[in-house]
Amino acid sequence: MKICELFTSIQGESSYAGSPCTFVRLSGCNLRCVYCDTQYSYTGGADMSVDEVVGYVESAGVDLVEITGGEPLLQAGEVRVLTKELLDRGFRVLIETNGSLSIRDIDDRAVVVLDVKTPGSGVSGRTDTANFGLLKPLDEVKFVICSREDYDWSKALIARHIMWEKCSVLFSAAQGLLEPSQLAGWVIADRLRVRLNVQIHKYIFGDKRGV
Repeated sequence: MKICELFTSIQGESSYAGSPCTFVRLSGCNLRCVYCDTQYSYTGGADMSVDEVVGYVESAGVDLVEITGGEPLLQAGEVRVLTKELLDRGFRVLIETNGSLSIRDIDDRAVVVLDVKTPGSGVSGRTDTANFGLLKPLDEVKFVICSREDYDWSKALIARHIMWEKCSVLFSAAQGLLEPSQLAGWVIADRLRVRLNVQIHKYIFGDKRGV
């Protein structure tokens, strides 16, 4: 596997925010979102075997693991093996994916965090909408909102696919493009059945790597 970085920190997003978590960040991504905060993961990385990664996770001593990127499903075969190995050892596994590749073969025991790209991302046309029919109740769908246009677009999409009946729905304000308070106001005004997703690790540690 091509690994960008391994570290243990506080989970900053999703319904698991605030929990200690070991992160397995894979190298490589097939999208270029305008607000990306992990551009360093696009290239490079170290070659590691699945056993080496599992060994690192076990030594970290935390039962929550997130496999992320970049885009982890670009290394789908290795990710499937790694996910099974971790789940079989009793770890809780989150897989965060940009939504452009199929989640069909991901182990049902893992939590998929599916990032649906809004128009403001610059890559909204790359979402594989077939993934919406594969979501499980324990999965989560995340929308990074850049503007009121993005908000209205996302609201219409979740209504069309009745997403709140399939899984948890998360709305995040794109850093530097939209204030969380403004997004929160829209959600409250519409009584929208979503969870406001704030990157709390950045509030705790600052905007830097390895946290």
